Amino acid sequence: MSGYDAIADLYDPWSRSVVEDVAFYTEEAACAGPPLLELGVGTGRIAVPIAAAGISVIGVDSSAGMLRVCRERAGLAGVSERLDLRLGDLRDPPVSERLSLVICPFRSYLHLSDDADRLRALRAARRLLVPGGRLIFDVFAPGEDDIEATHGRWLEREPGIFERADWDTCSRTLTLSVRGATGETTMSLAWISQTEWRDVLERAGFTIDACYGWFDRRPYDGREDMVWIASKH
Repeated sequence: MSGYDAIADLYDPWSRSVVEDVAFYTEEAACAGPPLLELGVGTGRIAVPIAAAGISVIGVDSSAGMLRVCRERAGLAGVSERLDLRLGDLRDPPVSERLSLVICPFRSYLHLSDDADRLRALRAARRLLVPGGRLIFDVFAPGEDDIEATHGRWLEREPGIFERADWDTCSRTLTLSVRGATGETTMSLAWISQTEWRDVLERAGFTIDACYGWFDRRPYDGREDMVWIASKH
């Protein structure tokens, strides 16, 4: 069972302030055309707006609970017919279609604990792309200020929803705990540098088209957030 199952009903209230990436991924989806694959589709925070724009989406997630919420959300938005939701692992997604775009939003690749898993996931995504197809994803590498401000403290992220970040800078792992009235969970995330992401993408066979510092496409300047666009040639 995925750790996200325990907070499936809590996830949308917990992440309600995260909105900057929705327009970015929707624009990229419109350029690519249907269908596209979203890895780590979760509750449909990105996929449902894309489907509402008239674009068919295949969504893969390892959490049955999150997919349940996604189906409910899609039904309320009237886009169920444009969402094909599948339970699976982003390292080996249950997808046979060939696609022009694969996206992995909201730092989902940080759930991969080492380079072996990263390579496996990236190669799996590349296999699904047609020549010229693109992989787009975002990740982060925390700055010292982030670590100092949040380490070991329970902080109220949204009303009634608390999170605690325990950072291990030696192993470069984050143990993130979330709790609220309807559930709680703890998950592990692992970060690497921009140079290391570039290396693992190239080892997976990708050509790197861009690395932005935010969803407004500003150049990456060494800060926390990275938005990668890589293509298959």
